[in-house]
Amino acid sequence: LHSTERSCLLRELHRFESIAIAQEKLEVAPPSPGQLRHVFFHNALPFVGFGFLDNAIMIAAGTQIELSIGVVLGISTMAGNCLFLFSCSSSLAGYVEALASRLGLSIPDLTPKQADMWQTRLSAHLGKAIGVTIGCILGMFPLLFFGEEEEKLEEK
Repeated sequence: LHSTERSCLLRELHRFESIAIAQEKLEVAPPSPGQLRHVFFHNALPFVGFGFLDNAIMIAAGTQIELSIGVVLGISTMAGNCLFLFSCSSSLAGYVEALASRLGLSIPDLTPKQADMWQTRLSAHLGKAIGVTIGCILGMFPLLFFGEEEEKLEEK
C-alpha cells in the first residue's frame, strides 16, 4: 500500500474501533436477512472467480505442469499442480478482488458487533464455500475441448 492508502486505512481502523467501543454498551440487533444476503454475495463473488481460474488452469495446463514442475522436483502430479496454482492464485487474487469491486460489490454496512455475530460469520463462510464450488464447476469448461482432441488423435 502507498503511504496515503496506509494513512486512510489507519483512519478507518481507528474510526471502526471507536464505533466498536461506543457500541459495547448498546444492545445490537442481529443482521437482517438482506444484510446477510449482502455478506453472502460479497464473499461469494471473489471466490467464484478464484474457483474458476483455479480449476480452468489446472485442467488446461495440468499435464504440462506435471511434466515440468513434477519431473524437475520429483513430486506427484497433485503436488506440482498445487504448488503452481498456489503461486498463480496468490498473484491473481488481487485481480479477482479488483474486478469484484469494479462490479459494484460494496462492503456490507454492519456494526462491529453485527460483523462478529455467528449469523454473519456463517453467511460469509457459506458464501465462500458455495462461491468456490460454483467457480470450480464453471472452470471445468476446458473439458469440453479435450474429447475432440482425443478423437482426432485416434483417427490418425
